[in-house]
Amino acid sequence: MTKASNRSMPKATTISNSPKETIALGEAWATQARPGWVIGLEGDLGAGKTQLVKGIARGLGITEPVTSPTFTLVCEYNGKLPLAHLDFYRLENDEQILSAGLESYFSPEGITVIEWINRWTGPLSADYRHVTLTQTGENERRIEHEDSRA
Repeated sequence: MTKASNRSMPKATTISNSPKETIALGEAWATQARPGWVIGLEGDLGAGKTQLVKGIARGLGITEPVTSPTFTLVCEYNGKLPLAHLDFYRLENDEQILSAGLESYFSPEGITVIEWINRWTGPLSADYRHVTLTQTGENERRIEHEDSRA
């Protein structure tokens, strides 16, 4: 596992001009999906985090509706690989995340996608993608990601 605060990974940037394009990016990323992959999402409310997860789910063959698990903390889906969608918005720190019993999702059998990953400062999977979504216009988003692989 790598520390959340110590990242030196190659960075890539994509500009999305619509929710549909953000979903398509997630679908494309799903083609790279592999067991143990953790994707951390960072961005303001409305930045497109859940749209990206919808695309990942679609790319994994998941047909059920994907919504942000803000109040439930976790939604699990079965597709080509199991997908766990977590949301740390209501959690403030590592202690609360651990108290909620979410530590196992950092080493998944399938894929874990975590919204508000910046609330966690502990270790992350060795196979980790950090994503920052920034709203740059009414529909435009800058989506930057950095990868780490053991």
